[in-house]
Amino acid sequence: MKDTGGGDKVVSLKGLKVACRACSLVQLCLPVGVSREDVERLDAIIRRRRPLRRGEYLYRAGDRFHAVHVVRSGSVKSCAPTDEGHEQVTGFHLPGELVGLDAIHVGEHRCGAVALETTSVCEVPFGQLETLSAQVPGLQQQLHRLMSREVLRDHEHLLMLGKKGAEERLATFLVSVSNSFQERGYSPTEFRLSMSRGDIGNYLGLAVETVSRLFTRLQTLGCIEVERKLIRIADPERLRALAGVRPCEPVAQPRHGNGS
Repeated sequence: MKDTGGGDKVVSLKGLKVACRACSLVQLCLPVGVSREDVERLDAIIRRRRPLRRGEYLYRAGDRFHAVHVVRSGSVKSCAPTDEGHEQVTGFHLPGELVGLDAIHVGEHRCGAVALETTSVCEVPFGQLETLSAQVPGLQQQLHRLMSREVLRDHEHLLMLGKKGAEERLATFLVSVSNSFQERGYSPTEFRLSMSRGDIGNYLGLAVETVSRLFTRLQTLGCIEVERKLIRIADPERLRALAGVRPCEPVAQPRHGNGS
């Protein structure tokens, strides 16, 4: 982690622990108050895959579902093939996000999951997770809570695409990314966007030229400062106002897709 001078942390791959009990993301994955013994039981079934390189698939559309995955570091995008042979970006997944939950129902991934940068994930075999959920108080409720949150994010994303203009969409996206980093203990005002402008446009339903123009406009307005992929939010209140979000109103976190 990198200190930005004000005590906030910017995401880094350095210093990450291995075991669940030492992981800074454990509070996002497990129920509050879970015992050390139960954390170790979960840790025993988790598989740590080798890090994925940028552009490498965690799984592809059509693959059999056998596990859910948690992003430990880096980032992943989920994307679905279209009838025209293109891809539709359905979500971005940052550290602490679960990927692949919606494939539980059909037993098959309908989307692929691709690393946007060097990415480390935890793989949790679903059959073993179900068995453990019946034994660990609160774990099953935690899974239901996380799945409910995914449904809410899908709903919020559809509303955004249906009701918000181009500038509002990008502002909403940046606010949601900021909120997500803050939730994980990182800086909400300085972060790196691992996704391309093309991916952002695909996800928001905007042309890549429009996305580039809007980044420039938000910078001209003094809302953000852009240095390649590094984003600094210079005026958080104005950015939230452009997103149509009240100061105390939460914004759905940046997955905004089902990650199947």
